[in-house]
Amino acid sequence: MLSKEEEKEILIEILEIKKDILKMIYLAKSGHPGGSLSCVTLLYLLHARILNLREKNKKKRDLFILSKGHAAPALYAVLSRIGLIPNEELYTLRQFDSRLQGHPVRNQALNIEITTGSLGMGLSIGVGCALAAKIDGENEKKIYILLGDGELDEGAVWEAAMAANHYKLDNLIAIVDRNGLQIDGNTEEIMSLEPLAEKWRAFGWHVIEFDGANLNQILEAFQKARNVIKKPTILISYLIKGADISFMEHIKKYHGRTPTSEEYEEAIRELNIIQDQLKNQ
Repeated sequence: MLSKEEEKEILIEILEIKKDILKMIYLAKSGHPGGSLSCVTLLYLLHARILNLREKNKKKRDLFILSKGHAAPALYAVLSRIGLIPNEELYTLRQFDSRLQGHPVRNQALNIEITTGSLGMGLSIGVGCALAAKIDGENEKKIYILLGDGELDEGAVWEAAMAANHYKLDNLIAIVDRNGLQIDGNTEEIMSLEPLAEKWRAFGWHVIEFDGANLNQILEAFQKARNVIKKPTILISYLIKGADISFMEHIKKYHGRTPTSEEYEEAIRELNIIQDQLKNQ
């Protein structure tokens, strides 16, 4: 359990990361703010507290795959906070010759091992990586994949889910950003996913559901997932698209719409207010 002071410090840090995400997308005039803001807390805790990215032995080092590759700004901003990307480089997002393209491009110096962007592919790649790790005796290595909930419309996801169970890939941990919206609207109107947890259980996965805004619940879920044996684990994280920005929350158009100058200024103002409230607690 995090102490109240630790929790406050992390929340303040995440708000700073959200400012970076918004500035990156605003300057690029291109990007996906909604899904980046929803998953950033997950990504930060995973990279700062769970993944052993500093492990020099690659056979023991965990692997992360951002299957919902359009949330790349969140990943880049988190990697900057843990020291892998200079802060000033963040603002080269989507520029020619930048390492930081609109979707992740394989770059081992940044700990990006897999190029993603075509939705539905990340879990299949993760299954292959997890199976390879088993075959090679890399018993300490865990494979993490972050999926969007709209991405679950893809049939390839469920083929991969079957394979993961068939091979008992307990080194595979997938996470669903369950924010309820995809580019065309509400997930339940586009292609109903519920009962989502039961679907994954029927495919033989260990399921953990939690509030994706609760730091202790997130960390507890990650810790439990590392101890599951003989089956893969799916973490269903209930989140808010465009989280912490009042005019973006639960609004589908901000899936891939960049903020105007007025919206950007208002968004930063709102994040500053939340930060000040936290600091004064």
